[in-house]
Amino acid sequence: MLIFRQLFDQESSTYTYLLGDSDTGAAVLIDPVFEQTRRDTALLAELGLKLTAVLDTHCHADHVTSAWLLKQRTGAEILVAANSGVEGADRYLRQGDHVQFGARYLEVRETPGHTNGCLSYVLDDESMAFTGDALLIRGCGRTDFQQGDAGRLYRSIHTQIFSLPDATRLYPGHDYHGLTVTSVGEEKRYNPRCGGQISETDFAGYMNNLGLAHPKKIAIAVPANLKCGRPDTGAVPDDTPDWAPLTYTFAGLWEIDPRWLEEHLEAVQVLDVREPDEFEGPLGHIPGAQLIPLGTLSARIAEVTTDKPVVTVCRAGGRSAQAAVLLQRAGIERVANLTGGMLRWRAGGHTVVGGVSG
Repeated sequence: MLIFRQLFDQESSTYTYLLGDSDTGAAVLIDPVFEQTRRDTALLAELGLKLTAVLDTHCHADHVTSAWLLKQRTGAEILVAANSGVEGADRYLRQGDHVQFGARYLEVRETPGHTNGCLSYVLDDESMAFTGDALLIRGCGRTDFQQGDAGRLYRSIHTQIFSLPDATRLYPGHDYHGLTVTSVGEEKRYNPRCGGQISETDFAGYMNNLGLAHPKKIAIAVPANLKCGRPDTGAVPDDTPDWAPLTYTFAGLWEIDPRWLEEHLEAVQVLDVREPDEFEGPLGHIPGAQLIPLGTLSARIAEVTTDKPVVTVCRAGGRSAQAAVLLQRAGIERVANLTGGMLRWRAGGHTVVGGVSG
């Protein structure tokens, strides 16, 4: 079975796509964003997938790719277009190449015009295609820098994308209006730049007079992406908190291991966000825990002891996850959630104060 996820980076309006083969666990990522590396690796772990390849559709001007960083952290290969000018990739792709992941594969189609090295990736059964910036939803990539060429882009769209079945779902590299997916048939009919009966000449005239400002990050993004996102120092950034062995989740939370917590209770502040009757109830509470019910936490955040890292806890982990988010929004950075809450704590045989022995 195909595993598919569409991920979004708010700052650059970039879509990242995860495709995996459930039988083998092999997966690929298309157009990953440097700042979202932690999110993407957390999702891979939660889905039980092994990243085998990182694919960029082109050398981006609006964000830095995480291809190099993902290779360091997962061992995945970096795949880019042979015509991209990018250095440091493991494989350089050309028209008709296949990118295998388990029993599935993506077919490579060269779609230059936005840049020289633009690629689109077509799923083996032609049910899905990933068009990068070549074709957007009711739009297309600009052609006024990075060797852009309106005529080439028009021909790329019509010969390599519009030649797919009308039912093929198209997933773009960006969208700035909250749109997520379109189809070949829709774009052929409704795309105001390149659909319908619009000629190459009309298209080129339109594209050559857009008058858009350059992307804000172009001076940073392009040089970095020409090296697969490798930092100038060549060092892998370490953004993992060092105060405890924590696990980052796709939900955006740090989780703490109960065994480590029990052995280091004096080094943290446990914040219990249950109601008072639960705190003193059958499950008991963790020694030294500070009680502030979730419903009052926003008004009482000043009471949270922050000279130590904070571990939030509740009955099963849901309310404490909300509490962790509230604390982070209030500027308290060293926060982790006890996933599974007191139910997991008691089931693991860890120390409690009060409660009913089972």
